Amino acid sequence: MLTTYDTPDQRNLLDRTGQGIIGAPLDRPDGPLKVAGQAPYAAEYDLVGCAEGVLVGAAISKGSIAAIHRDEVLAMPGVLLVLSDKAMLRRPAQGGAAQAPAQDVRQIDYHGQPVALVVAETFEQATAAAKALRIDYDDQSGSGRFDPDALDFAPGEEPTVLGDIDEAMSKAAHRVDETYRTEGHASAAMEPHAAIAQWDGDDLTLWGSLQMVAPNVKELADSLRIPDARVRIVAPYVGGGFGSKLGISHEGVAAALAALELQRPVRVTLSRQQVFETVNRRSETRQRVRLGADAGGRLLALGHEAWISNLPAEDFAEPVTQATQFLYGGDNRYLAVLKGEITRLTAGSVRAPGEAVGMQVLESVMDELAHKIGIDPIELRKRNLPARLPGQDLPYSSRKLFEAMDEGGAAFGWSKRKPKPCMTRDGEWWVGMGMASAARVNMMQPASAQVRLEADGRVIVETDQTDIGTGSYAILGQIAGEMLGCPMDRVEVRLGDSRFPAGAGSGGSWAASSTGSAVFRACESIRIELAGRLRIDSEALELSGGIARGAGKEAPVTRLLAGAPLERIGRIKPGKTADNYAQASYGAFFCEAGVNAFTGEVRVRRMLGAFGFGRVLNAKTARSQCLGGMVWGIGGALSEELQFDPRDGRLMNHDLAEYHIPVNRDVPPIEVLLLEERDAAASPIQAKGAGELGICGTGGAIANAIFNACGVRPRHFPITPDKLLAQLPDPFAEIAS
Repeated sequence: MLTTYDTPDQRNLLDRTGQGIIGAPLDRPDGPLKVAGQAPYAAEYDLVGCAEGVLVGAAISKGSIAAIHRDEVLAMPGVLLVLSDKAMLRRPAQGGAAQAPAQDVRQIDYHGQPVALVVAETFEQATAAAKALRIDYDDQSGSGRFDPDALDFAPGEEPTVLGDIDEAMSKAAHRVDETYRTEGHASAAMEPHAAIAQWDGDDLTLWGSLQMVAPNVKELADSLRIPDARVRIVAPYVGGGFGSKLGISHEGVAAALAALELQRPVRVTLSRQQVFETVNRRSETRQRVRLGADAGGRLLALGHEAWISNLPAEDFAEPVTQATQFLYGGDNRYLAVLKGEITRLTAGSVRAPGEAVGMQVLESVMDELAHKIGIDPIELRKRNLPARLPGQDLPYSSRKLFEAMDEGGAAFGWSKRKPKPCMTRDGEWWVGMGMASAARVNMMQPASAQVRLEADGRVIVETDQTDIGTGSYAILGQIAGEMLGCPMDRVEVRLGDSRFPAGAGSGGSWAASSTGSAVFRACESIRIELAGRLRIDSEALELSGGIARGAGKEAPVTRLLAGAPLERIGRIKPGKTADNYAQASYGAFFCEAGVNAFTGEVRVRRMLGAFGFGRVLNAKTARSQCLGGMVWGIGGALSEELQFDPRDGRLMNHDLAEYHIPVNRDVPPIEVLLLEERDAAASPIQAKGAGELGICGTGGAIANAIFNACGVRPRHFPITPDKLLAQLPDPFAEIAS
């Protein structure tokens, strides 16, 4: 059953199937395997005769390779191969279906770029040889561009221009015009990148840690100049991705080339330092936000400009203004992203690209405007929620932002917030509250899945959709179990193999709603067939306990199957609903933060997030996704930043010791409220994206809580003590009244 999603599905069939499976907080079926160490990750497959490969990174920032002294390391114990092939990647792919451009690894674009692979019998031998490999360079690092503020910028996307923002700002009763900065981020997934390649004649199998299997097949085949049909990728378990594993990267291509030459399996794993130095980073940003409001606090002018960077010839530009397009009103608007070319590793999608950094700045400036007007920050936002999409006059498919602010605020105790800074002190700590809106654009992607109802009533779901820790195994099984009246212990979900139908992949928060809708369509086709065999209309069909009922008839499902399985492939792709509605997931964050009056240290004391993203498919995995996003938001607000040497662009903090992600003691008690809704325009299962929503605006709530606590307005993320200390009020001063 193929569906181009042109018309909202108002049937809400999953509300009428009556199994109680969908939405329930069920455990992930892959959980026991993972905690017992029985779920194999990319580097853990035990292939007979597998050799070990270690990549060698460039010691310069720009230039080319003059000579590689292979013979010296080929004489070392166990060394089998030193590979430096023009087919190796020098930049990771971004996970799109388009073929990757030809690359020549001998040209150096950034410090640490993989330029060679050393393969040996053991990992230790390969590591020793990789460290010993001498490479001569034509060093052109002196012509590199390393300062983000000194770049030549050009439009990274088409700007949005409505009305005359300069004139509207000049006439506004209240104005804010501020520039903020955010530093770059790393995905920092728990599982490092790894791949094992094995050839069987002309056919390649790659076990990898990847998010988007179908596009990854195309990228790998293109890199090797072989037909797509010759490539199989297997990735059933992925230890996190957060954007870094969207596209094929260095280890996969290098392993395939080495395995072809040696005619034996080759494993390539990246060290933690290599992961930081070679996979996609999030660009640093400089953002100017202009808000102009009338005397009642309604926006007349909204400007949001961002300056970002990437390597030359890279198309990706961090879509900083993505949420600004649809979140608030204002007839006069100017939104633009400008990109400069820099000599740093490739910038790409990292944890909610666009909104993660754009929302925390926009929401901080909204708080500045609320403070200047003297209005409650929630009320300011409510007054500026447009009835239709600004500039395009489209309806919103659904929007739970009002409810998120009201219900979240009530649960958090927002009414107890002191409106002025420096009004609450707890020993050494200034204490304040802040809030922010949450928003993340919703996107459906083409997806397909196969569902087979076995002759004995068991259900098997197959799709190349990956599960990167988000709960795909659970959710897809729940949809099939709910639709076919099958208990979860008789539903098996098989994922992450390119031999299965192509799912949507894990990225952009679209996996559950897109591939879930493909599973839904396959099950619906099976239901139609079963109803026909029972000789009733499919709308009257009820399935439960292995019995098909309806219109006064009933029969065991196994009898209707007559000893043969019933198999269908469901497919879905975006249609007119994507063009006719403004689709996004929404929510609100509330934060209480303490600022040490003497040291400037910030501690998030408690947080709450209230979210509406259509149908909740699994309350436990959905809550977990929201929690994880808010933890990332704490990191982006307070500690995470990529630090580059300004002389040569070398990444200095390239491990988890120096790149500071939040750890247990950084994370306070966090509450999550899930606001149930149905969004029929978003998908046939009325669900929208949830995975990245929890990070989109969190940093703004934290920054606003800091201002409410101590009166210092931080405009440079991460908000480290040095950025607050000089501006803190006298720690011995009387508390304001």
